Amino acid sequence: MELGKYTRIRLGSIPSGVAVPFDLYIRVGDHFVHYLRAGDQLSEDKKEQLMKKAADHFFLLEGEFPHFKAFINSVINGDDLKVAEKAAVLRESSMALVEELFESPNMDRALIQSREVVDQFLDLMKQDAQAMGHLIGLSGHDFYTYNHSVDVSIYSLGLGQILGYSGSDLKEIGLGGLFHDIGKRNIPLSIICKEGPLTDSEWEQMKKHPEYGLAILMTQDISDTIKACCFEHHEAFYGGGYPRGLEGEQIHKMARVVSVADTYDALTTKRSYQDPMNPEAAIEFMRDRLTKKFDPDVMKALLEVLESMRAAKAS
Repeated sequence: MELGKYTRIRLGSIPSGVAVPFDLYIRVGDHFVHYLRAGDQLSEDKKEQLMKKAADHFFLLEGEFPHFKAFINSVINGDDLKVAEKAAVLRESSMALVEELFESPNMDRALIQSREVVDQFLDLMKQDAQAMGHLIGLSGHDFYTYNHSVDVSIYSLGLGQILGYSGSDLKEIGLGGLFHDIGKRNIPLSIICKEGPLTDSEWEQMKKHPEYGLAILMTQDISDTIKACCFEHHEAFYGGGYPRGLEGEQIHKMARVVSVADTYDALTTKRSYQDPMNPEAAIEFMRDRLTKKFDPDVMKALLEVLESMRAAKAS
């Protein structure tokens, strides 16, 4: 998201103790204050001080964004950070790119940058067997469309791996997770950001986001698989879903993966009107209360994904 000549990035995307090759600014009221010079390092103490002040963003001069992306690539592929630290930097840096996906009028650029996000997730997964568990372990914070889209992409990649997908197919699943809610670009912010349950009429508007998403993606050079993940992730394996009431094999196999990832992340994430469930409670709810919604094979894979998260935390 750009503010005048500045571009916003997450505070957590800048690791401590690593030289940063661009100037960083913080926002104080309506002013931008030069905080860190190019070539300097952000100390852990300064980072903690900013977090205590509820500062969660840095700002770059807008022309520096390509340098920011190159910096993240060098951090992820370098040897300075442990895999858990790399996972944290990568997830946080991805938010700036996903904000672009939902807010920018330039969809072509946003889609290109979103593909870069999934490529980076896959690169980190190739580096270390525990990387996926670390990425998954970072989810479950406050529910925002950006956070949710990134986390659904990560869960979808984890599920896809367990289900035997690889290469370009795995990338398609990750992109399907990232784009699954793109139709929410066309839902009023008053509904998206409402603090509390939706009314019946608001819910009917919200249920249109798969159709809006498909309409957006139809204008782009993007695969039918990713379109299906967007359009069909609210269909139910045993019927009763929307928007078309598809069942079983009628639902694209990768949309079935995204459906499980989408629901699990929503249940385990804090909202204004809902405390997050722990993983066990979420699984029980999905299994017992939403029995008709999910492909049983994907649900089995979810249990294995959660085991990988536990293993990563223990390492």
